[in-house]
Amino acid sequence: MKVLFDAKNIYYLPQYSPVIDALLSRGHQCECIAYEDKNDKSSFNLEKISDLKVKLKWVADEDAALNYYLQQKPDWIFFGNQFSELDKVHQFSKTAQLGHGVGPKNSYYSKSNTPMTVRFIEGAERLRKIQAQFPDDQFVQVGYSKLDPLFSSAMKGLDIKKLGLDPNKKTILYAPTFNPSSIESFPDNWPEYFPDLNILIKAHAFSWQRKQYRGQRRKLNKWARYDNTYVALSSEISLLPFMISADLLVSEASSTLFEFVALDKPVIVCDFYFLKWFYRGPFRYRFERRFKIDNVHYRDIGVHVENYGQLKSAVIQQLENPQQFHQQRMTMTEKHIGPTDGKVSQRIVDYLESNLAGVIPIND
Repeated sequence: MKVLFDAKNIYYLPQYSPVIDALLSRGHQCECIAYEDKNDKSSFNLEKISDLKVKLKWVADEDAALNYYLQQKPDWIFFGNQFSELDKVHQFSKTAQLGHGVGPKNSYYSKSNTPMTVRFIEGAERLRKIQAQFPDDQFVQVGYSKLDPLFSSAMKGLDIKKLGLDPNKKTILYAPTFNPSSIESFPDNWPEYFPDLNILIKAHAFSWQRKQYRGQRRKLNKWARYDNTYVALSSEISLLPFMISADLLVSEASSTLFEFVALDKPVIVCDFYFLKWFYRGPFRYRFERRFKIDNVHYRDIGVHVENYGQLKSAVIQQLENPQQFHQQRMTMTEKHIGPTDGKVSQRIVDYLESNLAGVIPIND
């Protein structure tokens, strides 16, 4: 088979990479297509993109990507989000949607507004909800491919000492999203208040790339000056090595919360974040509509803090009692991540091969 992967945003690649590995291991041909209008091409090369075993083909934009797909006529094309003019694509190729996150935003569900040949779904609860919204479309529950390297022991953590941190200290990971983000609500000197801990900070790619988030970049650069803190570079795409190395996660509305609890490690949810003006006051309904629909799913995922002042005591308490939310984490993982056996990508490739052969795949 010839399979293409649409990387409109480069941060989709950690989701694709395990599937690409599984395809290559069975002798299939793969290629990733990246968009120049969505990413800073000069910031990325093969060495900087974690474990990607195929080269990137750069195209100008979505129109150029469409033209390339119509020219190449691959057997399958993977997308991490919506794509226009699927009718043209479907004349020659089948399409698969593989979401790049499992967060609480409504976009998780709305990206299926344009139906593809199949969408691969993570957990049972996610499958139930999306089938109810789109009863005529094809969904197959397989799990969350991005996490395969964690559960197949294929990936190592960070070299804490090489990063200038103390390997004898416990490590917390702060992984904020870009919008709504808690970055603006953290003080410039917050690493000073955690001298006995290592701090890893992994911001969303948009926090580094987009002009409107330059205030977030100023914060990140200030935090990077502290001896007990490492701020990931924009070229460090994959969050997985950071997750492996961390004892605890701090985040707000990021799908990282669901990913981290699959490792049965504690999380702290920041219920405070900066809202843009068009989400405040009389426009609050816009925020509720976009971000709050699925937030109930992580209500019991771990400790919630209402403001930055509550963070330190929550961190200490959770590091001392990491098993407090064990059962909730297991329930969340089953519902939203799905099986954590390291074989999600194999199930996806099984489906692709069986579908092309005209055999109806059995979803175990």
